[in-house]
Parts: sequence; C-alpha cells; structure tokens
Amino acid sequence: MADHQGGSTKSLLGGLQHHAPNPAQLVGFLTRIFSGGVLLMLSGLTISGLIMGLIVFAPVILVTGPLWFPAAVVLFIAAAVIVSTCGVGVAVLAAVTWLYRYFTGKHPLGTDRLDYARSRIAMVICRAVLRMLHLGLN
Repeated sequence: MADHQGGSTKSLLGGLQHHAPNPAQLVGFLTRIFSGGVLLMLSGLTISGLIMGLIVFAPVILVTGPLWFPAAVVLFIAAAVIVSTCGVGVAVLAAVTWLYRYFTGKHPLGTDRLDYARSRIAMVICRAVLRMLHLGLN
C-alpha cells in the first residue's frame, strides 16, 4: 500500500508538471495581473479626483447656476447654426459639381432620369400647345 501511495504521488507531481504553464504563459499572466492592478489604481484615483473636484467646485456651480442654462442655450444655437451652414455649403458644392459635370457632358449619376423627365415635360407642353391651336382654330 505504501508503494501505491508513492506511485500516486509521483504521478500527481508528473501531472502537475505536465499542466504547469510555460515561462511565456507565466510572464503573460503576471503582465495581465500587473496591468489590471495599475488600471484599478488609476480608476480609483480618477474617481477620487472627481469627487474632490465636485466638493471644491460645488459652491461655485451653485452660485453661478442661473448662468449655465442661458449659456448652454446660446452655445447650442451657435453650434446648430454652424452645423447647418456647413451642411448647406456641402449641399451647394455637391449641386454645383453635379451641374458642372452635367453641362460638360460627363454624365453624372441621375442624368438619364433628368433627360427622360425633360423629354416628357417637352412632350406634354407640345401636346398642350397643339390642343390649344386645334381648339383655337375650330
């Protein structure tokens, strides 16, 4: 029975050595542990700094509170005007580019539909004029 225990101990140690991580895995694991600890410490410092900042600036925020809403409204309107102006400028630039390509004969996207619509409008106008001439002569 003693031999059986000694054999199982040797097989247990052999199994542990077989499943033991190699040095590269061990270094990777230790690096992850160290990085996690550093990030945990930095997040704790960040939260502590935020709380300290709120404690220090809370009276200033309360005293100047009536100014924050109008300032936010003015900044929002200014940002909306700037974004709208840029959007309209981009749309005008796209339209001018399309018209330039159309009139120089480069056939931009949608040219076939525009030509078809123009021919249909011309055909309808021609029919209307012919009807008016026919009704006017009769």
